Amino acid sequence: MTFLVQTLGAKRLELLRELVPSATVIGFLINPRNPTSEAQTRDVEAAARARGVELMILNASSERDIDAAFTSFAQRRVNAVIIGGDSLFVSRPDQLVGLAARHALPAIYFLREFADAGGLISYGASISDAYRVAGGYVGRILKGEKPADLPVQQTVKFELVINLKTARALGLPVPLNMQVAADEVIE
Repeated sequence: MTFLVQTLGAKRLELLRELVPSATVIGFLINPRNPTSEAQTRDVEAAARARGVELMILNASSERDIDAAFTSFAQRRVNAVIIGGDSLFVSRPDQLVGLAARHALPAIYFLREFADAGGLISYGASISDAYRVAGGYVGRILKGEKPADLPVQQTVKFELVINLKTARALGLPVPLNMQVAADEVIE
């Protein structure tokens, strides 16, 4: 199963700019140890160039690095932040969401679980849909199919989740068209 993590940065940047149109400096937090970090970074850099946005890329490969990155984002007056897809970040939703709130930084995340935890907005593959597909594969293997004969599948369901409570706390009006396009709007 593949989640297309490295190719959604441009869409996340677009969504973040729609939500925070005044953002001219956007931070991008990435774990350099992730094998997809270079591809994710290239994708976001190209999108930023195309939209005339200054991009500040900071690396984080530990809990302490995450704290330091948000302090740097705030000190350098970044207007909004994109969180790159990474398992370290998946394990730290409360930290990431808390730091974004503490520094009053609008942030977009790669999984809905971040918006559920209080993050502003998320756009990414549906983990529950991926688990459903994986479960089907397990069933097929248990019935005797060889794993090597099964094709690699790509996620086909993506979710846009907006947390209106967080938007209000940040003083951000959420355009109606974004609310209508969202898979879920958290009140």
